[in-house]
Amino acid sequence: MVTALVGPTASGKSEVALEVARAVRASGAGEVELVSVDSMAVYRGMDVGTAKPPAEVRAEFRYHLIDLADPD
Repeated sequence: MVTALVGPTASGKSEVALEVARAVRASGAGEVELVSVDSMAVYRGMDVGTAKPPAEVRAEFRYHLIDLADPD
């Protein structure tokens, strides 16, 4: 199953995605992976001003497209 959660900036999408991921995992429905499509989260070191999940949350689920490239 693929689910897309979309909405305006700072509307709480990350928090909702995490709640849904935890519920899916708890239901035993299978492995959960999250994909960030934040335009700045892809850059290493660009933590201020982005909604990158903290390390402890990123350890809980597999995240994609975070910290992939240097800003230069």
